[in-house]
Amino acid sequence: MKNFLKILLVASGFVMTVFNLKAQEKDMFNSKILVVYFSKIGEQYAVGNISEGNTAIIAQMIASKTGADLFEVKLQNDTYPKTYKALTEVALEEKKTNFRPEILGDVSNFEDYTTIFIGTPNWWADMPMALYTFIEKHDWNSKTVIPFVTHEGSGLSSIPSKIEKATNAKVLEGLAIYGHVAQNERQNAEKEVDNWLKKLGL
Repeated sequence: MKNFLKILLVASGFVMTVFNLKAQEKDMFNSKILVVYFSKIGEQYAVGNISEGNTAIIAQMIASKTGADLFEVKLQNDTYPKTYKALTEVALEEKKTNFRPEILGDVSNFEDYTTIFIGTPNWWADMPMALYTFIEKHDWNSKTVIPFVTHEGSGLSSIPSKIEKATNAKVLEGLAIYGHVAQNERQNAEKEVDNWLKKLGL
């Protein structure tokens, strides 16, 4: 009898765990989703001069597959150089000075969203400072944040932990995807996005 009760309790616990996981996945799927991203055109490493940013491509894929709304973070006064090397130099200086550039527009109904993807290129193992400008405009309490990063070898770096520190939100597993894959291998990029979203339950 005791053994039977032990088995019953273990089985009940397993069922409840599965139920809770499914409930969390359902809540995320039914939540209002936003994709916020920063992306650059012009000369970029490994892809040359581009007219559509690597991060923008992935952001649009995610929005299309999840039904999310899109918001591109753009500078109010975009004086970034068009050449890659010069751009990296400016990005590094902005990081060193913790610069907060002014951005165009905002998400006026931000409080309506419960799940927010943040997309960024990897600039010196960090996000462009404009994304911090956006983050600091809003209350991230009770939000679930999911980062995705385009790069050419640096991966996610410490970007997820930087997002967690900046937002104090729950941060889920991020996606690191090569910029040249996003730009020139769209089918492979889409497979990576699909597999990642599936793991997230989306």
